[in-house]
Amino acid sequence: MTIRVQTEDFDLSTEIAALRAENPKIGAVVAFVGTVRDLSEGENVEAMELEHYPGMTEKALEAIEREAKGRWPGSELLIVHRVGKLLPRDQIVLAAATSAHRHDAFDACSFVMDYLKTQAPFWKKETTPNGARWVDARVADDAALARWGITGTNAPADDKPGA
Repeated sequence: MTIRVQTEDFDLSTEIAALRAENPKIGAVVAFVGTVRDLSEGENVEAMELEHYPGMTEKALEAIEREAKGRWPGSELLIVHRVGKLLPRDQIVLAAATSAHRHDAFDACSFVMDYLKTQAPFWKKETTPNGARWVDARVADDAALARWGITGTNAPADDKPGA
């Protein structure tokens, strides 16, 4: 399976080995692992909780995968996104792309992350010494997606679970 939403951690080496195992034409593998930072907006982060809508989230990730494969034919993709309570240094997301050539693999992986940051229905709540707060989409994330010719933003803040 190339798309998973899970609470469990993942092992980068195992995931990459499985992604490239069946295709001897792969000349490049590019992977991005996002982790929980211990600092956000000048405050220490004690924990991050990620929520999603099961079913809807997987469909959104499948759409990201289809779009990327359409742009970089022959690429294989892997998206693993964790949900639940995570602590600083915990892994959140793995996006990986394979291709015959490195430029396509880099572009496909970058595209997946830019698309995922703005279009996938995940909601992040950070817990700091001053309380909990929802993390809003950043203008820079929308600008990153726009470089691929796509516009759009996450759901408004009042559509977040628990808001």
